[in-house]
Amino acid sequence: MALSYEFSIGSVRTKEKNLFTNGDIEHMLACESEGGLCRYLSDKGYGDGSDIEEILKSHSQSVWDYIRRTAPDFAVFTPFLYLNDVHNIKAVLKGTLSGREYAHLITEPSVFSADTLTTAVENRKFSLLGEDLSAPADKAYEVLAHTGDARLSDAILDKAFMELIIRTAEKSGSEFMAQYFKTTVFYNNVKIAIRGAKADCDRDFFENAICGVQDFPRTKVIDASVKGVEPLLDVLSKISAYGCSKAAEEYKHSPSAFERFADNTLMSLTKEKCKVSGDGADPITGYLIANETEKKVIHIIASGIRTKTDYQTIKERLREVYG
Repeated sequence: MALSYEFSIGSVRTKEKNLFTNGDIEHMLACESEGGLCRYLSDKGYGDGSDIEEILKSHSQSVWDYIRRTAPDFAVFTPFLYLNDVHNIKAVLKGTLSGREYAHLITEPSVFSADTLTTAVENRKFSLLGEDLSAPADKAYEVLAHTGDARLSDAILDKAFMELIIRTAEKSGSEFMAQYFKTTVFYNNVKIAIRGAKADCDRDFFENAICGVQDFPRTKVIDASVKGVEPLLDVLSKISAYGCSKAAEEYKHSPSAFERFADNTLMSLTKEKCKVSGDGADPITGYLIANETEKKVIHIIASGIRTKTDYQTIKERLREVYG
């Protein structure tokens, strides 16, 4: 029997009751060791494993398995898979050209299998990745193989995948999905611009790295990025779209505050659209994003425990959750 969104939404609303609450986060913040955090997550039934990464991998797999079983049209989630693909092709490309092992770096699920990526890179047969990605992947290979410029190689791949993600999301039939990924790409551009400005990258880098997206003044941002971080922040502070002016102010406070603001902007959009939606894929998408955000929260807390960061500092870095 074919799945229906009515069934899927009813199922996901029940699953949402198991998402993190503020109480859960306080419990995790109170853990004095990474082992204690692992025990808390295991006792909660979050995932299996002897360390944080194993538990997170186990949980992520169970979430994706659930979505595959529950969603009437799994293809709707392709933009999320592309986010894993861009990570994977970078790992395969660098691993192949340097002779280093990369199998443990592969993230699933994805559109392209690890075998496909390996074949494409080892044989320089990037037509296996389709028309949208073939030329950029070959260019990224060329840059890394002949100049060793990993930053530029990564940027070329990022731009190609971000453009593909926007196009795919716009075809999904979900206004939320289209807006979510426009926001994602907008802030990905901002992050690339800031990092590039800090590293004194040239115009060629920014032209290859920053893609077009609605309400993003690409030329102005590139012009400012070449001049440095302060001119860039001045331009960003005058962009109202996606809360960019506020994000620029947060960056002046600290880079981590900026990252938190960007993530919280996406979560606010997700809550606004997905929690109240009664049809289509948006409620299931909201559940997926909620779980991805929980992973970030766990990583931040685990990192704080390892570095013996104080409670208040860790709490200030945490992302807004869906539950």
